[in-house]
Amino acid sequence: MSRTILVVGNETLAGAKLFEAIKQKTDAAGGDARVVVCVPRNRPKHGNIIYDDAVYDAAKVRIDLARRFLREQGINAIGDIGDPDPYTATMDAVAEHRPDEIIVSTYPATISGWLRRDLLERIQDASGLPVEHVVQDIDAEGLPFQVTLVIAAKTAAGDELLQHLVAKGKADGPTLFIVVVPQEGGDGGAAAKARARMAQLVDRMLAEGLLAAGMIGDPDPYTATMNAMQFFRVDDIVISTLPATRSGWLRADLIERVKKVSGKPVDHVEASERSAATA
Repeated sequence: MSRTILVVGNETLAGAKLFEAIKQKTDAAGGDARVVVCVPRNRPKHGNIIYDDAVYDAAKVRIDLARRFLREQGINAIGDIGDPDPYTATMDAVAEHRPDEIIVSTYPATISGWLRRDLLERIQDASGLPVEHVVQDIDAEGLPFQVTLVIAAKTAAGDELLQHLVAKGKADGPTLFIVVVPQEGGDGGAAAKARARMAQLVDRMLAEGLLAAGMIGDPDPYTATMNAMQFFRVDDIVISTLPATRSGWLRADLIERVKKVSGKPVDHVEASERSAATA
């Protein structure tokens, strides 16, 4: 019977050490291993309301990217979005998938909230399974690619944004683009509208050969940006807006606020009047 390996991680899920550990275990199993990637949902720190769709999307982006990178190494994996509590998420995954062993990926002890809760010992005691701990400080060690956060709403379908991202991808080398579309508007269809915009932009980027994934975010673009930076390690940011005469984001000084708080380089892509009229 094939061996099942449960991998539990969140912010550190894209680290090279974790993929090396998974590859070693699947190779030891003769390539006949099933990998289950479990990502506990992160509670956002910003905003007065928690939007479940945005929280779910962030976890799904992590799983989709992890599965994509594992597939490139010939490893098939399935994903499991778990409870916000990492212990509960792990034990739920143990009950459902019945793994033979568990890998838990965390930041170093000095900055890991998971380790402060004695997570590893609790999982091992409750499951009776071998638990391997992979420590990764991806802020210091970096990732094998640059991560660019893309914030856009009405202008997500504009050619200006796509052209900017294609040129950026060629100039910067291996880059992962994470698209966040705030679910603007208070109507019940706001989330669906944002998801459609996000999917269209991601599809166009993939067709251009870019590595891209997307999620919807808080209706406030500043909050959506800050939460995305909590969910993902980001190197720089691209913000796409309507022209200054029509942009509420610019009137709210979004670009400068994000620059000041994030400390990251921020590119501003302004839509043409034609794209604005279409939007």
